[in-house]
Amino acid sequence: MNTPLPAPSAPAPLGSIRLTALAAACCLLLLTGCSGATSSGADLDTAGGSGDRLKITLVTHGAEGDDFWALVRKGAEAAAAKDGVDLTYASDPDAAGQAELVRDAVHDRVDGIAVTLAKPQAMKNPVARAKAAGIPVVGLNSGIDAWRSAGLLEYFGQDESVAGRAVGDKLDSLGARHALCVIHERGNIALEARCAGVKKTFTGETEMLYVDGTDMDAMTAAVAARLRQEPDIDEVIANGAQFALAAVQATAKAGSKAKVATFDLNEDLVTAVRDGSVQFAVDQQPYLQGYLAVDGLWLYKTNGNVSGGSTAPVLTGPAFVTKTNVAEVARFAAAGTR
Repeated sequence: MNTPLPAPSAPAPLGSIRLTALAAACCLLLLTGCSGATSSGADLDTAGGSGDRLKITLVTHGAEGDDFWALVRKGAEAAAAKDGVDLTYASDPDAAGQAELVRDAVHDRVDGIAVTLAKPQAMKNPVARAKAAGIPVVGLNSGIDAWRSAGLLEYFGQDESVAGRAVGDKLDSLGARHALCVIHERGNIALEARCAGVKKTFTGETEMLYVDGTDMDAMTAAVAARLRQEPDIDEVIANGAQFALAAVQATAKAGSKAKVATFDLNEDLVTAVRDGSVQFAVDQQPYLQGYLAVDGLWLYKTNGNVSGGSTAPVLTGPAFVTKTNVAEVARFAAAGTR
């Protein structure tokens, strides 16, 4: 049985066609408007951490208000902006607190974690949890002798022992005889390694002074007191820009002629090197450490790249900043990136 095809429809009147086209155009405009609103909402959601963007958490042992960690964070944020990453920065100078922050990141199921290993033993368990959850972890700044045994993917930072030995050689070339190396955080392996490195190569006498880095007034008073007790101290080595500036005040209070040098720098420290109140600084480039840590995780997640092949650290220092070359970094320090 053949079923006849439906009879062709009569052509629609021209006016009807025009009305249909007009209605379609209006709908298109409405949809475009709706699409624009949705796009705007998506942008807001993305800025807040939604969508397919990678989520990376950076957890450090930095104290609040520490200029050094502000540089680390700024570098990390620059890399996150470039890579389209949602970055969370968290810090706690207490090892147990820092470990808990890493556990929080694991619980949040982030795509990658960057962590400092100032006190590696405290970070052993939370790093293991991250690995068990399939979250890659990279290290930065502290723990150059511990990152591989801890199972971290990459490490970005300075070999603090090498930096300390370089400072010891520098002091010899400057004719120093008695150095006071000020450690503002007891148990921090990076600071301990620096001062041990100084002692290893410096032919003069090296002694360590432990102070509370969270109380600058107490730290200044402690250094001044030691300088009064040992007037033959002719060099104070600080382990941070703000601590070096406090040491300059301490030498004045003690009436000491000791020179001041330091590891790390910031804009104020650059000025101090320029005017001669601080002899020199050892720059480990904290901005670069934060930048590379975030960028390294992004590269690993998006392209399988592993800097250093998981066997060698990526070194960011040391580099000496003295009165003769300080102008080269001054403009970057003024921008808050050195």
